[in-house]
Amino acid sequence: MGIYSVIGKNLTEVRESLFSGKSGIIFDPHRKDLGFRSALTGMVDRPVLKGVLDRRMRVGLPVQGEYAYIATLEALNTAGLDQSYLDSNEVGILYGNDSSAVPVVESVDILREKKDTMMIGSGYIFQSMNSTVSMNLSVIFRLKGVNFTLSGACASGSHAIGIGYLLIKQGLQDIIICGGAQEINPESMASFDALNAFSTRESDPARASRPFDRDRDGLVPSGGASTIILESYESAIKRGAKIYGEVIGYGFSSNGEHISMPNVEGPVRAMQKAIKDAGIPSSQIDYINAHATSTPLGDSNEAKSIITVFGADHPLISSTKSMTGHEMWMGGASEVVYSTIMMNHSFVAPNINLDNPDDSTASLNIATKTTPAEIRSFLSNSFGFGGTNSSLIIRKV
Repeated sequence: MGIYSVIGKNLTEVRESLFSGKSGIIFDPHRKDLGFRSALTGMVDRPVLKGVLDRRMRVGLPVQGEYAYIATLEALNTAGLDQSYLDSNEVGILYGNDSSAVPVVESVDILREKKDTMMIGSGYIFQSMNSTVSMNLSVIFRLKGVNFTLSGACASGSHAIGIGYLLIKQGLQDIIICGGAQEINPESMASFDALNAFSTRESDPARASRPFDRDRDGLVPSGGASTIILESYESAIKRGAKIYGEVIGYGFSSNGEHISMPNVEGPVRAMQKAIKDAGIPSSQIDYINAHATSTPLGDSNEAKSIITVFGADHPLISSTKSMTGHEMWMGGASEVVYSTIMMNHSFVAPNINLDNPDDSTASLNIATKTTPAEIRSFLSNSFGFGGTNSSLIIRKV
């Protein structure tokens, strides 16, 4: 695993933030100057790649690709995979990404100002495509296996892991680099801000993201990148690899209704499919990392869907988005990393800022403080625009 997150630039920093309930949300004055309704955002420093990565490789890499490169370096290191292994074996990449706004905006600005396409640098085309992360990383690491991008809104990173799991399960690949990346910039979030979907609790950024709380007033956008190396059990054992967990269930569905308003039935079907695929009773799931983004309808409907699937005896639940904000295309992958860290260190991170549950969420078993817990397996939910739903179940090995 590897992570470049607003709550930590590596696995160690992230584990400490999860355990202490540390928020990565800030107020960005530049967004206010631009006319944003909400200037709240997750924030992480842009990595310095000069001297780390050859300039020829940096030219086509957008900022979310830079995040993904750093996360993938850590993931390869923790997996014990070096470049010589990648050169001599068929390793694939499936990354979740659903936008690359800045290079699109900048290249069009140049065109309109200069009236000459020759003034647009050659790197912009590779930075601007939705497949930019998998495209660039496959070249940087000289990968020879499957290579494409999963574009499924805020479930993109989760679907990337799910499809990777299916390909390995079918014997089509032994190792796949999976993950999700999300750019952090005003350009990518301006139209989202126009939907009035963001929290305006600007006086207290760290308390703005409030999943399941009665007084939640919207999500907080965020980003970064997360990489998970998926490998067949036989291959991992043969290499003597450190195994953090086993993907045992993947469920998916489409709501088939409103393009932006979530429902209850779609998430129910995704969770039920994941549990059926895992072949375990729901009672063996000890933790749910909820999608809960801090929106009134979304959190309420997810609470109802969890109760529908698990009944009154549901496991510990928290939404790490209370600390990270909504990491969009990255979130489905990063939340698997966050939950796997908890599973391997026997705790559940708190759902911070939950002061007053509403009627829909009051009956959930939500961890409001760091809670010691032996996690045998966990379920991670990711839902997105267009009614796309993904649920993953990971088991301790």
